[in-house]
Amino acid sequence: MKLERTAVETPTAPQAIGPYSQAICIGNMVYTSGQIPLDPATGQIVSSDIEHQTEQVFKNLEAVLISAGSNLSQIIKITCYMTDLSAFSLVNKVFEKYLARPYPARSCVEVSALPKDSLVEIEAVALIEQ
Repeated sequence: MKLERTAVETPTAPQAIGPYSQAICIGNMVYTSGQIPLDPATGQIVSSDIEHQTEQVFKNLEAVLISAGSNLSQIIKITCYMTDLSAFSLVNKVFEKYLARPYPARSCVEVSALPKDSLVEIEAVALIEQ
């Protein structure tokens, strides 16, 4: 059985800064590309503060998921990339603000750098509401 892939593109989230889609839908799943803390209107990083950056990332993720027919409550797996894991507790506070129990599965890794010198990047896998 061949499932059709559909690209997600919405102006309410930052446009891709490379050769990739904001997300891909296949079956009842949506796979987002990593979102960084860009303001969709300006294309600029919103702040130098990790909490504000993480908030913007969740706003961007939400916009992509809604465009795909999903939402934050439908996330089943998150991968979080940070340039400094010592800020882990600050990022967790934002996660708790945007996500509810049962929380999605999550991986979080420290990386040496992220696009546009952002401090955090998050990608998600979510169910599409039927």
